[in-house]
Amino acid sequence: MNHKPKYICLLLMLSCVLSSVQADLQTDIQNIEEKMLDWRRHIHANPELSNREFKTAEMVAKHLTSLGMEVQTGIAHTGVVATLKGDHPGPLLALRADMDALPVTEETDIPFASKVTSTYRGETVGVMHACGHDTHVAILMAAAEVFAKNTDQLHGSLMFIFQPAEEGAPTGEEGGAELMLKEGLFKQQKPEAVFGLHVTSSLPSGAIGLRMGPAMAAVDSFELKVKGRQTHGSRPWSGVDPIVASAHIITSVQTIVSRQTDITKAPAVVSFGAIKGGIRNNIIPDEVTMVGTIRNFDMGIRADIHKQLEKITTTVADAHGAVADLRIDYGYPVTVNNPQLGETMRGALIEVFGERGIIDPGLITGAEDFSYFAEEVPGLYFFMGVTPKDQDHTTAPSNHSPLFYVEEAALLNGVKAFVQLVQDYPRS
Repeated sequence: MNHKPKYICLLLMLSCVLSSVQADLQTDIQNIEEKMLDWRRHIHANPELSNREFKTAEMVAKHLTSLGMEVQTGIAHTGVVATLKGDHPGPLLALRADMDALPVTEETDIPFASKVTSTYRGETVGVMHACGHDTHVAILMAAAEVFAKNTDQLHGSLMFIFQPAEEGAPTGEEGGAELMLKEGLFKQQKPEAVFGLHVTSSLPSGAIGLRMGPAMAAVDSFELKVKGRQTHGSRPWSGVDPIVASAHIITSVQTIVSRQTDITKAPAVVSFGAIKGGIRNNIIPDEVTMVGTIRNFDMGIRADIHKQLEKITTTVADAHGAVADLRIDYGYPVTVNNPQLGETMRGALIEVFGERGIIDPGLITGAEDFSYFAEEVPGLYFFMGVTPKDQDHTTAPSNHSPLFYVEEAALLNGVKAFVQLVQDYPRS
């Protein structure tokens, strides 16, 4: 007896059911766009600085609660975390968005441009979502609603992480991903993997930047005080000139990368960003203060740069009769995309953006505190283009610019990407 027709009918029926399920999911994604854009515009018009994202967090928590999720608030000051359980067994995955804005005065002409001001380092400043975190929040809120409506298609559980202070906590405060983990975010529930995205004007809409292994740099800042002895400019031999000593230190520090770092292993950057000393043309001051940044893609190189910076500043200052006081503030570690996770999930991103839409952006010397999450569990982080295709993305105002612009039509791709990554994640 031939059973093939029966099996073929069963397969066709199953295919129709699966197609219907996927159709329902895709319909909900399309239907969420208007809400997502409303959320984005509201958040953009009402930006909040790091560790001060009170209203944004309240809005997020209210939405997640309305979806019936278990919601935790007040993590790392203003962080919001919610968990959604699917109808089928499977792994716990985490999706992350950052919430804070920047001390930048907006110069775009969009109707919902920020007019908000706040205080930053004692000064009144404009506040703007010049890095696109408003879009990240809206995208993840939208993805949360799509999944909440389709738990019958969710295998496992999802952790939605809305993180404060990615741009760095205010002076004297802790914050961001590091503090969320310090307060136990992954201790009670540890996801198998964590996914994150970041909008960027350096790519056209419909494209993403994805790189395996080290993707974004570790970042540290430093402050160096060179202490001399004040004297009149006409009698330099009567004092110790910290300005001349500082000039030699700046020159010598450049040899750390150019002569002491194996750049065939990983690139690095040491840059001075400010120098201040003295007030009058004929007075040699007591002290000069300098600040700068260190970027690299290898933790061993990072430690060696710190060691060399300490050695050079101390010995060069001493050679001039001055004293160097160096303080290095550890910032974010290298952001590493787990190669195995990336290879496994690449197909999900191709499904959304197409093979040609995935671009290797090369090493990025910017930094991201998503790196802390990716140190704890395998992580995958990608950049999503938001510059209109008819505009040259190589000359578009960059993230952090007061003219930073987002093509909103590109944002639904972020929701699709999160959904596809979760749906395609291996279930066993």
